[in-house]
Amino acid sequence: MRTTPPQRKALSNDVPAIEALMRRSVEELFPLFHDAGDTAAAAKYLTVPDIVLIDDGTYYVHEDGGEIIACGGWSKRDKLYTGSGDRDGDARLLDPATEPARVRAMFVRGDHARRGIGRAILTSCAEAAKADGYRSLVLMATLPGVPLYKAFGFRELGREDLPLPDGTTLAGVAMEMDLD
Repeated sequence: MRTTPPQRKALSNDVPAIEALMRRSVEELFPLFHDAGDTAAAAKYLTVPDIVLIDDGTYYVHEDGGEIIACGGWSKRDKLYTGSGDRDGDARLLDPATEPARVRAMFVRGDHARRGIGRAILTSCAEAAKADGYRSLVLMATLPGVPLYKAFGFRELGREDLPLPDGTTLAGVAMEMDLD
């Protein structure tokens, strides 16, 4: 039986390793769902670590042998996903009584996929968001993440095309999960 590598909150000095992991994850897992052009665009635009999540203490990493092999977190801010660009309201704090927390920037190295690490990060996100008074979680999934999110209890709200800055659009799935 495999054990899940240890999880901890991400630190600002983890940013270069997180960025490298994000890019590696996209390059390894996106080709199972996307063509080469979509994968290249995702590797460029979806792999920028969001420092706000780290500063807020809501971003987690898993390490194995001193290397970060998975990352992900949740946000109490209005930004839904990294590739959405910067909007004026992105930094706005959400109201836990009326708005859902966001699950953000989930990535796992391909050789560690399907080993329970993503589930461990989602469990930490759900527990922390619930402790902060949130009643639900939402996310915008890219196709590689949909099976994990469904297995964890998220339900599909709808499908959307996610525009990236170079004009590429990725298939996305809006999802939600109640925390009650």
